Amino acid sequence: VQLQASGGGLVQPGGSPRLSCAASGSFVSINDMGWYRQAPGKQRELVASITRGGITNYADSVKGRFTISRDNAKNTVSLQMNSLKPEDTGVYYCNAEIRATWGRAALPKWGQGTQVTVSS
Repeated sequence: VQLQASGGGLVQPGGSPRLSCAASGSFVSINDMGWYRQAPGKQRELVASITRGGITNYADSVKGRFTISRDNAKNTVSLQMNSLKPEDTGVYYCNAEIRATWGRAALPKWGQGTQVTVSS
C-alpha cells in the first residue's frame, strides 16, 4: 500500500494551493485520513483529518482557511489551503488508516511528504 502526495511548492502569502493524496495497492478499506505538517525544527503536527463519513477536524491555526475533503471511491484525500501565511511553511504529509484485509486492524500509513513554502 502506498500513499502518493502531490501539490505544494513555493507559494506567495495569500496563495491557495491544493494538496492531493491517493492510496494505491491492495487493501479493503480506509478509515480516517488526514494531513500533518512539520516545520523546520518543530514536531509534526496534525493539520486536518476526516473520517470515512466526512466528519472533519482542524488545527486551530488553519480553521477557516483550510478545507479537507476525500473521495472514498477514488481513495483520495485533498487539502485546499487558502490565505496562506509564512507560518504555514513546512513538509506536509498525508496519513491514512488502512485496513489490508478484513479481520485485521487498520494501521496508519504515511505518504512521502510534500514541501510547501510560503514566501514572497
